[in-house]
Parts: sequence; structure tokens; C-alpha cells
Amino acid sequence: MPAKVRQHLFYETSHSPSLADLVGYEEAKGMIDFCFIASPYYPTQGMLDNLKENFTNLIKSYPSSSPEMSQRHLAAVLNVNPEHLIIGNGATELIVLINTTLIDRIAVPIPTFGEYIEKMKDQRDAELFALQPEENYQLNLQEYLTWVRRRGLKALLVINPGNPTGQLFSLDEMRDFLRSAKDMELVIVDESFIDFAGESIPSLLPIAEQFTNLLIVRSMSKHCGVPGLRLGYCYSANLFVLNRMRQFIPTWNVNTVAQYFLSLLPGTDTEYHESRKRLIADVRWLYNELCRVPEIEVYPTGANFVLFKVNGGLTAAELQARLLADHRMYVRDCSNKIGMDKFHIRVASQGHDKDARLVDALWTVLAPHAAERRFEVAAR
Repeated sequence: MPAKVRQHLFYETSHSPSLADLVGYEEAKGMIDFCFIASPYYPTQGMLDNLKENFTNLIKSYPSSSPEMSQRHLAAVLNVNPEHLIIGNGATELIVLINTTLIDRIAVPIPTFGEYIEKMKDQRDAELFALQPEENYQLNLQEYLTWVRRRGLKALLVINPGNPTGQLFSLDEMRDFLRSAKDMELVIVDESFIDFAGESIPSLLPIAEQFTNLLIVRSMSKHCGVPGLRLGYCYSANLFVLNRMRQFIPTWNVNTVAQYFLSLLPGTDTEYHESRKRLIADVRWLYNELCRVPEIEVYPTGANFVLFKVNGGLTAAELQARLLADHRMYVRDCSNKIGMDKFHIRVASQGHDKDARLVDALWTVLAPHAAERRFEVAAR
């Protein structure tokens, strides 16, 4: 194990501690982080150089107190109405606003992203629809909607692609579901990973105007590769819902560096989609290679990560510790997600070369004798 791993941090959050928190910034530089999900190919080097050149001026300047210009920059690449956008200090800020200003009770399929449960005014107001391990934690939309109605709920959450499962619903499936759910007051669809679902993005954004009860939530950390900038947004055709949220958004909630980054998006949209498609190809390779590794069961994915179940006797926490100690790799143990067992690991693609090293490490840990033969064959 790397020196001075702060092991207690694993028990203090329903998320995962950052690698820097676990081992320190210097130690973390020599490790590969498959835990936190962010594109390795975007921003482009040119964008990073631009940010560096302007960094001193940016951190010495107040951000704009009006969100309109940033909304226009973002709307230009999304091809949506900027007036129907809210940009937040990460999707988590917006989730808190949704939970505290719009919701009394809501249906939440579990396991899922914990903020939707933990940031309720009262966690008991999140009514949990448990996905079954024998069904690989897959969500059936119509069964879910029937359950929601039976519980007398008027608000529900769907994450597409699912987190942590990667389960993807097609645009047609989501459109049919929204038509069936028109009696709901609020349907929240989190599309934080949808840009990695395929070369053509099956987002609800182009048809959002058809559903006044729809509120789309998206994190920009994942597909834009900027978790440190804390950017996310909501989109809805329902201005009443948006204006209710806007009343409680602090002035200057988006920092100057993040606002400047948004201004770079329209000019780099072609590069963005190239980076997105490159990562999709990496994930497909990673999925296929993971399927060859003994002692794990790999789940299909529409996201830029892959979930798998460990079947060889190790728990997810034990496998995580082995990879950290012996291979200097950090993966997501999903045991602390409500509704999930202790045998699931999530890995986010970090590009082909690093992904290949992860696959080799898994062979070494889970099937050492088979790994030796595999490496011998590869060397011939």
C-alpha cells in the first residue's frame, strides 16, 4: 500500500475520497485514477494553454453577476434555447436546489448517485425503488412507473445512462416513457453520461419542449473533463420550474475560470466531438477486454465507465486495495452505494494505454496463472 493511505476516508462518505486526499498530491501523481469519471481527451491542449495564459487575470477578476453570456455560449454547442438553461457550480449544486425547492417526495431507483438521496430536506422523502442484483440492477421503466403511481408519488428520477450500472435507454424508449409519465408533476432525467452513449447522442434536449414536466440535469465534469471547474446545468421547457430554482442561486455561483472555459466551447466544438468519439472507442475496447478477464461479470455500458461484479472470492474493497497497493491504480468500490452489494467495481476509461494496464493488472490479481500464460502468448 502506498505510504500513509488515509484509509478512514473510505468510511466517511458515500462517494469515493479523491486520490489526492487518500495519498497526498505528490503520491497521487504516480497513480492512475479510474475512480473519478472525466474525459482524458478534452479540454484540448490549446484550451489549456489559453487558460494558463489568462489565469492570473481570471483569478484576480470577479465572475459576471449575470449568467446570460455563459448560457449563450453553452446553448450554442447544445443547440438549445439559452433562456431555458441554468448553469450551476457543478450538477451537485443544482441537485441540492431541485431537492430543496421543487420536491416534497420523489421516487429514486437504487443504486444511484447518492446526492439525489442525501441532499433531500429529509432523506425519508426519497422513496427508494430497489433494483435487483439477480437482474444486474437493471431498471424496467414501465414497472418503475407503475410502482411510482402505486406509491402516490408525483415526482421521479431516471439516470440515463445509469450510474453506476451504465444501463442505457434509447431515445425512443425515453420518449415513450415520458409520454406515459405525463401525469407526473416532475420527471428528472440525469444525462450526465449521455454524450458517450454513441456517435449520435441520444439526448432528450432536442425534444425537451414537448414535455413540460421534464427537467434535464447534466454534469459537465464527465464529458468535458473539467471536474475541478465545477460546472453543470439544467434544461427545461418549464420556465416556472426554472425561475423557482433561479430565486435561490447565489450571485457569482460560477467562478471566472469556469465562465471563461464556457466561452471557449463554441470555437472547439469540432474537437470536442472528436474527443468524445475517441473515448467511446476506448470504452468499447475496455469492455471487450474486461469480458475476457476470469472471475468478473461485466455489465454492458452506454457511459464512459464500465461496471463489473467480482466473482472470485474477493470483495470489491479487497480488489480495490490490491490494485492500489500493488499496481498504483484507484478504482471505484461501489459497496457504499445504497442498494448495491459488496462485490461491484466501476472503472472509468482513462484512454487506451492506461486501460490496457488496468486489464493486465486485473488478470494478474484475479487469475495469476492464466495471466502468465496470457503474457507469454502475447510476447511470442
